Amino acid sequence: MRKLVVYLLVFFLTLTVLPFGGVTAAPKVKLGNEVLVEQYRHLIEGKKIGLVTNQTGIDSQGRSLIDILAEDPSLDLAALYAPEHGIDGKAAAGAYVESYTHPTLGIPVYSLYGATRKPTEAMVKNIDVLLYDIQDIGARTYTYMSTMNYVIEAGSRYQKPVIVLDRPNPLGGLIVDGPMMEDPYISFVGIDNLPMAHGMTAGELALFFNRKLGADLTVIPMEGWTRDMIFQDTGLPWQQTSPNIPDLVSCFGYMATGLGEGTGIYQADKFKWIGGKGIDAQRFADLLNASGLPGVRFIPEYQGQAGGVRLDITDYHKFNPAKTGIYALTYAKHLNDFQVPKSGNTIVMFDKIMGTAKIGQGLEQKLYPAAMETLYAKELEQFKQERQKYLLYGPYPSGSPANGNTGEVKIFVQGEQVNFDVPPYLDKNNRLLVPFRAIAEALGATVNWLPQTRQVSMVGRGQILLLTINSNEAVVNGQAISMDTTPVIKDGRTLVPVRYVGEFLRSIVDWDQKEKLVNIYQ
Repeated sequence: MRKLVVYLLVFFLTLTVLPFGGVTAAPKVKLGNEVLVEQYRHLIEGKKIGLVTNQTGIDSQGRSLIDILAEDPSLDLAALYAPEHGIDGKAAAGAYVESYTHPTLGIPVYSLYGATRKPTEAMVKNIDVLLYDIQDIGARTYTYMSTMNYVIEAGSRYQKPVIVLDRPNPLGGLIVDGPMMEDPYISFVGIDNLPMAHGMTAGELALFFNRKLGADLTVIPMEGWTRDMIFQDTGLPWQQTSPNIPDLVSCFGYMATGLGEGTGIYQADKFKWIGGKGIDAQRFADLLNASGLPGVRFIPEYQGQAGGVRLDITDYHKFNPAKTGIYALTYAKHLNDFQVPKSGNTIVMFDKIMGTAKIGQGLEQKLYPAAMETLYAKELEQFKQERQKYLLYGPYPSGSPANGNTGEVKIFVQGEQVNFDVPPYLDKNNRLLVPFRAIAEALGATVNWLPQTRQVSMVGRGQILLLTINSNEAVVNGQAISMDTTPVIKDGRTLVPVRYVGEFLRSIVDWDQKEKLVNIYQ
């Protein structure tokens, strides 16, 4: 039976405005590994821990989670698991990674990019819980998330709980674009039905993957991350994710320059340049610069006999790497008419990367970029709606303030908007208050108003909650807990603080004051 557990971020997380104005004004993000150690140690204490990680598995101070767990006498780190590029991230792309015994810890380091890419029963039989902590780069083809999928699958098969420690999507949570993965083309470079740029964090992808896998999955979310934040806004140190992704410029350029597998159109300088033989660099740059792609300029540059363009990303928030990659490849086809790889009895890598044969067919027809986008527009829009169910930090449905801020606060529970006959408002303590009956029923709780004592009772998710008008004391399962605000009666309706109600009823409450959105997940 599918069992999905998502633990609360912080019990009393204040509803404050998160400053946003570039790198210097960005809030500090607390990573899932830090939240685990600080708040949810009980999930791993007394258990043999298997950690899936690499050199990116660090906290906000740059400390390795391997060292943090190994040096804690109350914890038992029993095994490590290495993805592509190895535990230190130094192996070349596609290079075989060996299993071995850790030289100082004396524990096995199992390779998940060697004889097998899936944890075997022998690899997990001596551990009690699997932790996953690896930084992704936001592209479907990057294999670390495929490894996570296989880890979750192994957890389901061998009845081992899996804990995913969440990390930011470096590209942010708003860019969702590119061709969709179709079932016949699923592979290790595209493990599920995702677009090229999915706009999801590792934790959100884990929940998405688990819709098929049914593991005992726990996601430990970050604190302080919002969907409009790119990595530069987080205040976190960047750690090279693989040999060809040493910095954020390469990270953002990955999809924009790396889609030409088998075509003769290739990337160079670690995904900062794209081109090929027979291309007029100036003409290539002119076409791309005239296309209106946001946040980027294209500088003509030859590399040997190959003409191409260097990316000059001028606005990392607006830059859309997946869209840029499709445009670059499409214009390259018009300039040098390369041979399009075709799948037959075996599926070629080009189609695996694209997730479909439609892009190759469109290139052969010499479609222009706008026409290429229509080939996957319908499926992409369907995915955008589907993914709302798995977002931990707030979906932005069509028409929401994120697509044109109206000043109106909107509240979503599990992706469904909750409507109120009295609008929510912020009190003097900067707490958002909402009509109690609508929010409680949306959370699946039964509610009662007790006029004699001026109290609201809510029962749901194994919790009994009692709130009193103008009192900052809440009673949860008989235990008194202080709040920094009070329920009130306004315009004939009883309003309660949405964060306390949501968290008392075992939900995650994500408030984005900039966009005036509240998202609640159970």
